[in-house]
Amino acid sequence: MKLGRWLWPGLILVGVALGGQSDGRGQPGHRQVAGLPPGFDAGAPTEPYAGPHPSRLERPAETFRFPIMLGQIGPSEPLFAGPKQYPFICDTASSGLGPPLADNFAGIGTPTDFAAAANGEKRTSGAFSKDCLAPTKAWYFYKPVGGEHFARWNGETEEVETVTVNGAPVPFIIRVEMGTINRFIYLIAALKGARELIDAPAADRWNRRLIYQFYGGVGIGHRQGRASVKAVLDDRREQLAQGYAVVASTGTTSRNHFDIWLAEDTALRVKRQFVALYGEPDYTVGVGASGGAIQQYLLAQNRPGLIDAAIAQYSYPDMITQTIPVFDCELLEYYFDVTDRDNRTWRKAEKRRWIEGFNASNRHESSGGLMRIQVTTRVAFMMRGESVPDRKGETECVVGWRGLTPLVLNPRFAHFESHLTRDVFEQVRWSYFEDLKRFFGTDARGYARIPWDNVGVQYGLRALQRRQIDPTQFLRLNATIGSWKSPADMQPEHYWLIDGGESELRDFSPWSAHNMNVGRNHEKPAPRFAGDLEAIAAAYHSGQVFLGRIDIPVIDERLYLEAELDMHHAAASFSARARMIAAQGDAGNQAIWVSDKAYDPTPKAFTAIDQWLRAKRARSQLSWAEARPETASDRCFDAGGRIMYKGDHVWDGDWNQLPTGACMRVYPIYANSRMVAGEGISGDRFKCALQSVSSALDRGVYKPVDMQPYKAQLERIFPNGVCDYRQPDQGRPVVVMGDKAVR
Repeated sequence: MKLGRWLWPGLILVGVALGGQSDGRGQPGHRQVAGLPPGFDAGAPTEPYAGPHPSRLERPAETFRFPIMLGQIGPSEPLFAGPKQYPFICDTASSGLGPPLADNFAGIGTPTDFAAAANGEKRTSGAFSKDCLAPTKAWYFYKPVGGEHFARWNGETEEVETVTVNGAPVPFIIRVEMGTINRFIYLIAALKGARELIDAPAADRWNRRLIYQFYGGVGIGHRQGRASVKAVLDDRREQLAQGYAVVASTGTTSRNHFDIWLAEDTALRVKRQFVALYGEPDYTVGVGASGGAIQQYLLAQNRPGLIDAAIAQYSYPDMITQTIPVFDCELLEYYFDVTDRDNRTWRKAEKRRWIEGFNASNRHESSGGLMRIQVTTRVAFMMRGESVPDRKGETECVVGWRGLTPLVLNPRFAHFESHLTRDVFEQVRWSYFEDLKRFFGTDARGYARIPWDNVGVQYGLRALQRRQIDPTQFLRLNATIGSWKSPADMQPEHYWLIDGGESELRDFSPWSAHNMNVGRNHEKPAPRFAGDLEAIAAAYHSGQVFLGRIDIPVIDERLYLEAELDMHHAAASFSARARMIAAQGDAGNQAIWVSDKAYDPTPKAFTAIDQWLRAKRARSQLSWAEARPETASDRCFDAGGRIMYKGDHVWDGDWNQLPTGACMRVYPIYANSRMVAGEGISGDRFKCALQSVSSALDRGVYKPVDMQPYKAQLERIFPNGVCDYRQPDQGRPVVVMGDKAVR
């Protein structure tokens, strides 16, 4: 397996539009969602969630009788995760389940040629599917001798690879079951039993260990998502050969949605289906990269017992706090490229790191989608009689994060627009926040409340303190950087060709500049964005923020990709660790593994987790730190898989104010824009407390630079004061998980 599978979308938003493959419009056989349920209202008001944290909630009893037998249909209504969302794009056909079952003849959802409706009614035309359900199916796949991938088994093939399970050789044949649960597509994979029938699976070759495979990406809801048998079998081939069973679902794939309640609801039911077929596992270990790692951290926090251990690959602590520095990226890139384009400093990408914090490289060469974006931008500006100076190299903000802000923030943009008729698309408000507005609540204009905030943020403060920029540059940056417009005021994105050519080339804007409030000079500073305090509180209350308190062992592993300017920066692992230390007093149940990109340590992580769990169960009175075997210690690997360094202090560094450890010297981490502005590595502060400019000057915030002569300009730029990072997040509730919040 490559750790990079199923990660965040990166350039998909504009890269596809500028020469890649279409996302569906005009493809043969492509069917669009054509209708919405009666009474659909995208602006229906809702209050921010202020109830108990999910870790304190009692879940309702199961109402569906498992198992789902072959040919039957799984539950479609979530057990506790709220009402079903519409529109909902079907992917049963592309997943191998065939067309979705017709469930209405009222034009709601996707047209289907399937003649049998879910209620048994027969109809050959005018049938639609709004819920994308499909009967459960199962197949056998085998690993051919000498073959690279699994293939469908017809029951007669003899050239089957042999594996050893429980000391006995067995044919490497996997029973794969697929169906729908909570409208999403689930998948179960386990070794074929010795005398099992396809409709009566046997557990005699299962080693009693279950893997829950989580997948990543950035989703804004409304998609069933495509399930891939090939991906699951390839990703977990080594563990399947050892007798592990694997479950997965498009409902626990964050590229389809980031509703952690719905992910939990779905994961619980997928496990219930598995248990009903095979029995209770000794333990369930989660594995997954990026958004798959986020789900593991949050589910371990919100629903103890769902998974017993986690292998969090390319982790972030959660989705929502990553938006805090990432939403700064395009604001800063626009400043460097356009507002301050005459400043030659920014023509070398590595100098942008002074302000952005994320890594940058003067040696990084653009290619593919990035190159097309740059060429298109240059042509668009030439058509307007303007120019964009060339720069040497690239930044993580561009390579890793370009396109993320529109997807997450703009209610008038969806990269899968081609799967919907124009009428349906225009009736819906799209974005991560709109998708979760039942938690965030709506504002007076009917749009989801937004927790993001940059009031008082002094961009580039550390660069000023280090004299990388002078006071005049610091003031200009903070006066003109501005913020994002309110989502209610945002316009469709100007991504040329992404909407079939309706945007003019001259309007092309990779920064989404038309949706920004920016300034041109520090005499009239651009407004900042004030985050909604109720939305911030709701993010904490609803379990969308990783607070750092979990009772399972975690191996947080990643390949080191800082040189590639990949979005999966290594600092995120230490953000999670810092939160765990703050909440628990220590992070003894988390090991951080980082490897050269040529070596994947995941198989060793499964072994270490197994040893860790068994050690803890043998001596339950021990803490996770006390029970941790040497094989699960912090460590770093070279390209050949050799452990270069390991132990308790190999990852010390600036993040915890200790001398730099051996692994940190080999694989250094970088900052982000909020850390450059004075924030710590935890990254869980949405809205900073403010202090007056006078107070900041008296405290020596700008030392060794004397900013007293610029006091009047600072006060004009920051009329409400500047961030005081000694104080906690102003939107965080005092009580979150039932205990007094650790600040």
